[in-house]
Amino acid sequence: MNTKFLRRTAFVISLVLIISACNKKQQSNNSNADDIVVRTQPVITTDYVSALQFSGKLASTSETNLSFKIEGIISHIYVKEGDHVNRGQLLASLDLTEINAQVQQAKQNADKAERDLTRVKNLFEDTAATLEQYQNVQTQHNVANEALRIASFNQQYAQIRATNDGAIIKKIMNEGELASPGTPVLTMNATSGDDWVVRFGVSDKDWASLKKGEEATVQIDAYPGETFKGIINKIAGAADTPTGTYETEVKVLPDIKKFAAGLFCNIQLNSTTNQKIAMIPIEALTEGNGKTGYVYLLNNDKKTVTKRKVEIAFVENGKVAISSGLENVSNVITDGVSYLTENATVQLLNPSKGRF
Repeated sequence: MNTKFLRRTAFVISLVLIISACNKKQQSNNSNADDIVVRTQPVITTDYVSALQFSGKLASTSETNLSFKIEGIISHIYVKEGDHVNRGQLLASLDLTEINAQVQQAKQNADKAERDLTRVKNLFEDTAATLEQYQNVQTQHNVANEALRIASFNQQYAQIRATNDGAIIKKIMNEGELASPGTPVLTMNATSGDDWVVRFGVSDKDWASLKKGEEATVQIDAYPGETFKGIINKIAGAADTPTGTYETEVKVLPDIKKFAAGLFCNIQLNSTTNQKIAMIPIEALTEGNGKTGYVYLLNNDKKTVTKRKVEIAFVENGKVAISSGLENVSNVITDGVSYLTENATVQLLNPSKGRF
């Protein structure tokens, strides 16, 4: 074998080994084998008009709780839930034994007062009774007649009659129960066809962006795939004490569809306020929980990371809209996020130049 050829081959191999060792040494100086390889992508800020989502149940503005004026035992309830009723129709009545006795007693007192008045009047005309006695009897006569009028009035309201054409949507009490004055026995709503509303609570931030008369989109579970036009009808001027929310009422137009109280609805309202949101790839988001999540940001040293909490507005087409948490942030980490922790060190992967 040619000695010169062997010498040249040995020289080339030695040169390759020297270069390789130098490269390994350089890599070991610039990186750590435990570093996590990551890639970043830019945060895109844009204007956004938020669509507010709420839910509630359909109700009628003419919904009425019907009750007795006086206390008594419920004798008869003539309707059941779902029944359609006409204005003036008898719906329920009390046992009249006690009220009839009260009317009879008041009538007897009135009759006695009438007799007393006649007798004392005659005596007064014959100067056998004083003016004061005559006036006292007149007063007793008037009081007795008023008591009879009250008892007769209450007797009329020992019944419940329909206040309008409509439907019974809830039966609250049953026959044989003791009904107190004003305690609801039946709930009904009128069937005018154009008084359907959905009521729900909104936060103070959403309340500030809504205006009466704005349109809404309503979806009803009973009619899948269909939408109905809604209009903001009322916005409360004060927060509800137990919930801290502001009650909002949206009027729903049924068109030609049949509505019923209690149907579940989803309402979409378009806010009039533009807000800045940050759009990031969905891969950047970690530990998402409802409207919150976390992202990782590369620190200025490009070797360490910071974990940042963000508020999620919505997710759409592989992008996540962040309403807060990324102010003054230009890039977020996407690749390698699942391996990151607060104390992790990283290597930033540049798509055009590889790792550095």
